[in-house]
Amino acid sequence: MIRTKDVTVNGCTYIIRHALLDDAKFLSELRLQIDGETENLDREKGEDFLSEADFTKMIKNDTESPHSLFLVAEVDAKLVGFIRAVGNDLKRTKHLVEFGIGVLKDYWGYRIGRNLLTELIKWADSHGIRKISLHVLETNVIAKSLYEKLGFEVEGTLKEDKLLSDGHYYNTIVMGRINKYN
Repeated sequence: MIRTKDVTVNGCTYIIRHALLDDAKFLSELRLQIDGETENLDREKGEDFLSEADFTKMIKNDTESPHSLFLVAEVDAKLVGFIRAVGNDLKRTKHLVEFGIGVLKDYWGYRIGRNLLTELIKWADSHGIRKISLHVLETNVIAKSLYEKLGFEVEGTLKEDKLLSDGHYYNTIVMGRINKYN
């Protein structure tokens, strides 16, 4: 279990902790807001909406699964970011998880994403997870750079698989981190 972790960066103090059932409503609102603040994600605001009930189910399932993790970042009792890694129990793939991450735009630059991902990596390494995978839009160079600094490598490119609001198609980069000690 991830202990609650207090972090202060550039005067912003936040807590990283496990998602709780009481967070479900706020996570639904948070995800919707983040989707509207950036084109770096797969969705536009309101698409693939997840309700409070959806998040309640997700948090419950992730809490019970040894192959999943759901963390949140909180500033002054307000959720400002999250990371969720999901795996499964299939023999051929139970060694890997895929993750998604989101942080409110007002909180970019405080290393919230970096610290959420660092906690996920610690969890994965201590739980026998050999591989962590992700997809990142080619234009999201800050995120790609962060992933590379934390040991992720480019594994491939999904060509022209995202159509953004400027009317152009963009590539998605597939990245992975392998813990060779697991």
